[in-house]
Amino acid sequence: MERISVSSSNIASIGYDSESMTLEVEFNNGATYQYFDVGLRLYEELINADSVGGFLAAHIKGTYRFSKV
Repeated sequence: MERISVSSSNIASIGYDSESMTLEVEFNNGATYQYFDVGLRLYEELINADSVGGFLAAHIKGTYRFSKV
């Protein structure tokens, strides 16, 4: 999955696959996680958020199923 770089203190890049509704997040520490069943609108809100890490923590972590890649 292709990811785009984001400006964040703990997230390096974010990718999204609309067919599978999978969000992929690469953290600055090298860990990569996939979050499942994430809608396109939420992905767009994430990449446009003032704080990408804060948005991820508030709206995605703990809400969506995930897997470490």
